[in-house]
Amino acid sequence: MTETTTNQSYLTQGAYDRLKSELEELSGPGRTEIAKRIEAAREEGDLRENGGYHAAKEEQGKMEARIRQLTQLLENAIIGETPKDNGVVESGMVVTVEMFGDQEEFLLGSREITDSSMQVFSEKSPIGEAVNGHKVGDTVSYEAPNGKEIEVKILGATPYTG
Repeated sequence: MTETTTNQSYLTQGAYDRLKSELEELSGPGRTEIAKRIEAAREEGDLRENGGYHAAKEEQGKMEARIRQLTQLLENAIIGETPKDNGVVESGMVVTVEMFGDQEEFLLGSREITDSSMQVFSEKSPIGEAVNGHKVGDTVSYEAPNGKEIEVKILGATPYTG
C-alpha cells in the first residue's frame, strides 16, 4: 500500500496541465499586469482615496493567494491515469450513491479536476473515506459532522472523463 500525506490530491494529467498553465500565466504575465495597474493608480495621487489603487491591491492579494494554492496543489499532486471502469470507487470517479432515499452523484477527488458545476468530495472527506475502495452494491456508513451515522449505498462508479 502506498502511503500518502494528507496534502496530496489526485489529478488527471489534463487537470494538472490546465492548472500548470494557469499558474504560469498568473506568475508571469498576470503579476506584470497587476504591477502596472498598481503603478498607474499610484501615479494618480493620494492613495487613501484612490479606489483604483485599492482595487488593484486587493486583486493582487487574491492572485497571490491563488498562486500559493496552485503551487502547493501541483507540488503535492498525484498524477493518475483515468481509473479503470471496474465498479470499484477510487479517485477520479463519478460516484452515484443512495442516501436518505435519494440518489446523489459526485466526483471523488480534487475540485481542480473539474471546472463544471459537479459536486466534488475529497478522498479525505467523511463520505470520500467511506466509499473509497468499495464496490458498486456495497453499503457503507460514515459519521457526519453533527455526529449522526449516515448510511450510503454505492449505486455506480464510473471514470470521470471531463
